[in-house]
Amino acid sequence: MITDQVQTARIQPGDHIEAWHNGKLFHKGRVTDVVRSLDLIWILDARTGTRRLLDPDALEIVRVRD
Repeated sequence: MITDQVQTARIQPGDHIEAWHNGKLFHKGRVTDVVRSLDLIWILDARTGTRRLLDPDALEIVRVRD
């Protein structure tokens, strides 16, 4: 597994991401939507199967590549 820290502008629906805060993994999953005007990301959380709204200003967003 390879990871890249990315800016929200480079995140696309279908990307697999992880959201970290203070060195702890909070969420991971597939991006379903990006609201660029508000700098927000919606994901389908891999752990819970629910949609999550992520704030990149509060979290370190990392793209996961296989």
